[in-house]
Amino acid sequence: MTNNPLVKLSVQQLKKAVAIREKIETLQKELDRAGGSQAAATRNSAPKKKGKLSAAARARISAMMKARWRKFRAQKAKK
Repeated sequence: MTNNPLVKLSVQQLKKAVAIREKIETLQKELDRAGGSQAAATRNSAPKKKGKLSAAARARISAMMKARWRKFRAQKAKK
């Protein structure tokens, strides 16, 4: 009926599988600490905050984009 191999295991086998999984996780954490893994550090750290633009910076960017599109439309109109 189902393809899940865990259904066929006994309670004792499931407990052993859980214990093995916990050992694997413990060893993986220890390996990450010993190796100074950057992947583990980034995985467990808080997400980086995005920088905020000042009103003046937003105005400069807006003016540049408007000028860019003005130039683009002018060239398109020439064709």
